[in-house]
Amino acid sequence: MQPLTEKTIRSSFVNASRQEAKKLTLPENFDSLDWDSLEYLGWRDPKMMQRGYLFHTDDSGRTRGILLRPTDGGRKPTNAAMCEMCRDVNIPCAVGMWTTKRAGQAGRDGDTLGTLICLNFECSRNVRIPPPKNPIYPDPMVVVAQRIELLDERVQSFLSRL
Repeated sequence: MQPLTEKTIRSSFVNASRQEAKKLTLPENFDSLDWDSLEYLGWRDPKMMQRGYLFHTDDSGRTRGILLRPTDGGRKPTNAAMCEMCRDVNIPCAVGMWTTKRAGQAGRDGDTLGTLICLNFECSRNVRIPPPKNPIYPDPMVVVAQRIELLDERVQSFLSRL
């Protein structure tokens, strides 16, 4: 992923008001992010934990960002669910339902879209965990490369549905 600036982040929302973008708090480690190991930038707002943000730059260089809200439904987070982005059943983190308003008039009318995502947006790290070497996949790094590519495609697909 290409490095993003605070200005780019605040101006690239497709489903948040200017006021919501203005209230955004950048992640604590923003200045030290390893952009080469990210397919998307996602984090929970440290001041408003009921908000998450996801930003992705597509192949044409266009960055889009969305405001997400967790819907815990009163239940504890679990790692028994599969994240729709990294799609690994053995991930070492909790997964939860996140919802987001659709872009444009549909979102203003209350239409939303939801999906299961790692609660702290660890997908880029998860897809880089090499699987054990086995006869089906003798080179674990080939599997990692495929996972990285598929994660990027899934994030683009989710954003395109907004």
